[in-house]
Amino acid sequence: MPDRLTDVWVYLAASPLLSLTMTLIAYQAASFVYRKAGSTALLNPVLVTVILVVAVLTLTGTSYQTYFEGAQFIHFLLGPATVALAIPLYRQFDKVRQSAAAIAASLLTGSLTAIMSAVGLGLLLRADPISLIALAPKSATAPVAMGIAEKLGGLPSLTAVLVIATGILGAALGPVLLDRLGIRDPAARGFALGTASHGIGTARALQESEVAGAFSGLAMGLNALATAIILPLIWALVF
Repeated sequence: MPDRLTDVWVYLAASPLLSLTMTLIAYQAASFVYRKAGSTALLNPVLVTVILVVAVLTLTGTSYQTYFEGAQFIHFLLGPATVALAIPLYRQFDKVRQSAAAIAASLLTGSLTAIMSAVGLGLLLRADPISLIALAPKSATAPVAMGIAEKLGGLPSLTAVLVIATGILGAALGPVLLDRLGIRDPAARGFALGTASHGIGTARALQESEVAGAFSGLAMGLNALATAIILPLIWALVF
């Protein structure tokens, strides 16, 4: 019986649609569990989906390259999804314009804090320079962070893992922390989530309100730009 199951899996794994279907089913299952658990932060759908998919790939001995042949269809949709974030931003443009000064101050503070806290933690743990470079842009969106790491001599693949981990943790624990700090303003909550945890945090902010989602999407884009400018300067001056 196990041999038959193995043969069936090998046959199905040859189709790229298997990875796509598996990912979609895992996300739907994770979303169902998330809602039934009362939107518990630690059961963030993205985190649970990653765990489920990795578990299946590990148990079946499926390589990431094989999996990505099907999952690349979802990856392709990241571009249009990011562009679509302009819609809630456009609707909230008046609020964004009125908060321009606060946005500028928050962006500079948030970007510097994200970079320096990551580097400080890495130095505390005695990380090597390559690991520090990979860790420093963790709060920028993945393509930008990987590009920065590559230009500074780091490993883009390691940066990608750290960016995803940051996004998942930020989306899961960020709203809880903001609640504990008594921060209720949707614009402030959204901007904080977007600055700290990029796209995954923005998806979480959109679940709260359109205002939070708009400010989070804005923060994600601005922080990517700020990190690309600030981090190389800091690295050149300090290291």
